Amino acid sequence: MRTTRVLYLGMAMLLAASLAGLSARQLPGEAVQIDNDDLGGVVTSAKGPEAGVWVVAETTDLPTKFIKIVVTDDRGRYVVPDLPKANYSVWVRGYGLVDSPKVQAAPGKIVNLTALVAPNPRAAADYYPANYWYSLLRVPDKSEFPGTGSQGNGISENMKSQGQWLRQMKTDSCWSCHQLGDKATRTIPETLGRFESTAAAWDRRLQSGQAGGNMINDLGQLGKQRALTMFADWTDRIKAGELPPTPPRPQGVERNVVITLWDWADPKGYLHDEIATDKLNPTVNANGPIYGSMELSTNYLPVLDPVNHTSSQVKVPVRDPKTPSSATDKIPEPSPYWADEAIWDSQVNVHNPMFDYKGRVWITARIRPPDNPAFCKEGSNHPSAKLFPVANSGRHLAVYDPKTKKVTLIGTCFGTHHLQFAEDANHTLWTSGGGQVVGWLNTKMFDETGDEEKSQGWTALILDTNGNGKRDEYVEPNQPVDPTKDKRIGGAFYGVAPSPVDGSIWGTMLGFPGSVVRLNPGSNPPATALAEIYEVPWNNPKAPVQGFSPRGLDIDRNGVVWTVIASGHLASFDRRKCQGPLNGPAATGQHCPEGWTLYPLPGPQFKGVTDSGSAEASYYDWVDQFDTFGLGKNVPIATGNGNDALLALVNGKFVVLRVPYPMGFYAKGLDGRIDDPKAGWKGKGLWATYGTRTPFHAEGGKGTTSKVLHFQLRPDPLAR
Repeated sequence: MRTTRVLYLGMAMLLAASLAGLSARQLPGEAVQIDNDDLGGVVTSAKGPEAGVWVVAETTDLPTKFIKIVVTDDRGRYVVPDLPKANYSVWVRGYGLVDSPKVQAAPGKIVNLTALVAPNPRAAADYYPANYWYSLLRVPDKSEFPGTGSQGNGISENMKSQGQWLRQMKTDSCWSCHQLGDKATRTIPETLGRFESTAAAWDRRLQSGQAGGNMINDLGQLGKQRALTMFADWTDRIKAGELPPTPPRPQGVERNVVITLWDWADPKGYLHDEIATDKLNPTVNANGPIYGSMELSTNYLPVLDPVNHTSSQVKVPVRDPKTPSSATDKIPEPSPYWADEAIWDSQVNVHNPMFDYKGRVWITARIRPPDNPAFCKEGSNHPSAKLFPVANSGRHLAVYDPKTKKVTLIGTCFGTHHLQFAEDANHTLWTSGGGQVVGWLNTKMFDETGDEEKSQGWTALILDTNGNGKRDEYVEPNQPVDPTKDKRIGGAFYGVAPSPVDGSIWGTMLGFPGSVVRLNPGSNPPATALAEIYEVPWNNPKAPVQGFSPRGLDIDRNGVVWTVIASGHLASFDRRKCQGPLNGPAATGQHCPEGWTLYPLPGPQFKGVTDSGSAEASYYDWVDQFDTFGLGKNVPIATGNGNDALLALVNGKFVVLRVPYPMGFYAKGLDGRIDDPKAGWKGKGLWATYGTRTPFHAEGGKGTTSKVLHFQLRPDPLAR
C-alpha cells in the first residue's frame, strides 16, 4: 500500500509539473491566465471564436483618457496586460463585425465577450481604413494626359502624366495634412449646406476654415474642373452603395501587438509629431515624458507623462513680438466644425522635435519675422554667407532643457523643417527646409559660447559636374550642364538624415519624379561641400519598377537610405549598388536605377491605375536602427497614413501595426525607446501620435484630441 501510494504521489507531482509547464507556454486549448492588473477572456460570435479581432479597454478615471488595445489569438482568446487601476469599458472591434456592446470591468477579471457579426457588407465597411475607401477614387486615365486646361479636358496643362496627378493629390498636397477616405471626407456633411451638385459641394468644402486657401490652390494645380468632377464622382458612388475591398485581419506577429493611447493637447490644436528619446541612444529619457510639436496650431509643446498618465504644456516664446501668426490666416468660408472661428493661433510654428544626448529637446521654431540679420546677407564675412547669402528664413531653432525648464531661442539664416543629429564630436544638428540651402548648427560650440552666428553654417547643393573631386565655379539650376564647371541644384532638403557610415548627409527633394541627395560636407564646409543626386526611377528602361516623389527619409546603420514615395511605395536606395560614375556630366539623376528597390505599400490601388503601388502614400518613415520594438535591427517603418497604421518592412514583407480605435490614426513621425533593456518586451516600444491637421475628422468628431501611442510587441497574444 505504501509503495503504491508513493508511486501515485510521484506521478501526480510529475503531472502537476507538466501542466504547470503547459500553462507557462499557454498551449492551445488552455484557459486564459491573468494577473491582478490584467483583463482576459475569450471572444466569440454566432460563428464561434473570433480570431484576429481587437479588444479595446478604455477609461476616463485617470488624469487623461487612457486606452489599451490587443488582438485575439487563433482561438479568440485575449489578454489586456498591465492596466492601471480604474474602471474600464471593454468591447470588440474587427473586420466583418460591428462593435459589441461595452462591458464594464476592472483589472483582475476574466471577461468573455460576445462579438457581433455585421448584418451586411455596408455595416462592416464602416470600420475599414481610409485608404480602402480612397482606393475607390477613379483617377484620370493615362490617355487624358498631358492636360489640356480649362478649355479642354479640365486637367491643368502642367499635369504631364498620371503620375504627376497622383503625386499632387497625395503626399505633396491633400494627403500631406490629413486622411482622405475617412468618413468625414468620403461623405458630404449636411452642415456644409445644400448645393446644386456634388462638385459644387466639394468646391465649397475645400474653402472651409483657415486651410481653405491652401486647399483650393492645391486643387487648381490639378485642374479645378477635372478634380472636382473626380471627387464628386467618388462620393456619389459611395453614397449609392459602392464598397471597398475587405482588409485582412491581423495575422502572425501582428496579433502580438499591444497599443496604449493617452489623450494630450486640445481639440482645437493639431500635432505634427512627437519625440521620446535620442535617435542615437534610445535609452535617453527612459520612462520619461513624451514631447510633441503643434506646428501652426498653437504655441506650446504638449507633454505626456506615461507613468503617471498626466499631460502638461511647455510654452514656447518668440524673440520678436512681430513674429507672424497663423491667427491672421484668412477663412475663405466657414468650417462645418468650427464655423468662422480661427482655431489656430501659432507664432512659433514648431514643426519637428528631437532629443539630444543630454536629454534636451531641440525643435524647429519660428522666433522672429523672416527678414534675416546682416550677417546672413550679401556683404557679410560669415563663411557661408560669402558663398551663398540668404536674405530670409521662415523658421529657426530652439532648445528646451527639462532640467532647467528653460527654452533657448536660436536665430538661423537658413529655414528649418526637420532635424537630426550627426554622430560627430560637435554633435552637429542638421536641418532641412532651408529653401536653397542646407543648414547646420554646431551644438557643441553653441553650448560653449552661446554664439548663434559662429555656431551655424549652410551650403547650397553643388554637383561635381566636371568630376574633379572639388567644388568649383558652377552654373545655376536653370542653365545647361557645362562639363568644365559644377552645377547647383535648385531647392533643398525635405527629409534629412546623417549617415552613420561616412558622415554624409542625405535628404529628399520634393517634386516629380523627385530625388534623394547625398551631401558630403568635406573637411571645411561649406567651401568643400559637394552633392550627388539620385532621382527615383521614372520612365527609366533600366528599372523594373517605376515610382515617383519621395517625402520622408531615414537611414539604417549600413548607410542604406529609406524613403516613402507618392507612387505608393517604401523605397530603399543603396549607393553601393551604383555601377556607373557617381559624379560628372552624366550624373544628373537617373544614372543609378540599380540602387533603388521599391516595395508596394499595403492596401489596394486606385481605380484606373495599373502601375505598381498602392492608394496608400506615407508621409514619413523611420528606421529602427537598434531594435527598440522587437522586429529586429534596421527595420524601416513607414507611417501608414491611410492604413490607420505603422507599416514595418521585415524581410521584404510588411507587418501592419493597425490602430483600430479611434479610426483616423495618422502619424507624421515616430521613434522607439528602450526604458529597461532587462525587461524584455515590456521595456521597449515605439512611440507616435495622431498627426493629422484635422483631429475633428477622426472617430469622435469635434472635441476629439490628438493622442500619444505606445506600440509594444509581446512574444504571443496572451503574454503578460
